[in-house]
Amino acid sequence: MSLYARLTGWIVLIFGLLYFFLPLLGLFEFSLKARRGVYSLDAYTKIIGDAEFQATFGYSVVMALVTIAMGVLLVVPTAFWVRLKMPWARPYVEFITLLPLVIPAIVIVFGYIRLYNTSSWLPMTGTTMGTNLLLAFGYTTLALPYMYRAVDTGLRTIDVATLTEAAQSLGAGWITILSRVILPNVLVAVLSGAFLTFAIVIGEFTLAALLDRPAFGPYLQRIGANKPYEPFALSVIAFAITWVCMGLIQLVTRFSKHTKAAR
Repeated sequence: MSLYARLTGWIVLIFGLLYFFLPLLGLFEFSLKARRGVYSLDAYTKIIGDAEFQATFGYSVVMALVTIAMGVLLVVPTAFWVRLKMPWARPYVEFITLLPLVIPAIVIVFGYIRLYNTSSWLPMTGTTMGTNLLLAFGYTTLALPYMYRAVDTGLRTIDVATLTEAAQSLGAGWITILSRVILPNVLVAVLSGAFLTFAIVIGEFTLAALLDRPAFGPYLQRIGANKPYEPFALSVIAFAITWVCMGLIQLVTRFSKHTKAAR
């Protein structure tokens, strides 16, 4: 590689880093100005000590865990069965899983409200449990493209047919094959999809707001409309959560590669 090509690559990389990190640095710096004349963590202290922050963040964490569980139960058997028995259906399944990327969340939630309101045949919005379940379904739909592709990529790295035949020859049923053979072999891929799902749920606003659920996304919007410094601190916290999820994906992937290499 020539010196010119290397220099161009470094210039582009540095420009990209500055373009991304300078606004975040400005955001963080402003969040420290809650106390006049000095830098302080007062905005962060107020946010973390806010009972509504704790309640909304805790609610979103619980909903994220429920969404991850629902996504795993839906995607892993589907991707496994498509790869093992129905390879002809793969393009159609991929098309379906891509639909949440082109259908706005507001369309999904209005469809839920129209179909499951208190005057419909299944009035789920009339109860807290029903509305929470609708929200979990909506989150699962939004995370479907990422969860499915993560699991499908993991299944590509293993010989699904051979593992299944070997397990069946030992008398294992389908549930045993999925839970004790397939899932452990694609666990890293599942965790990658799970971390992405967690980041999506924590920051999602539209579904939670229109279903009137006490989630973290609507709380972030309300704080932004009423407070001067706390919204910036909250934005930094939200970015940090996303970065932690991305870092965990990289950490799990590298750990998996080192484990396989050691074997």
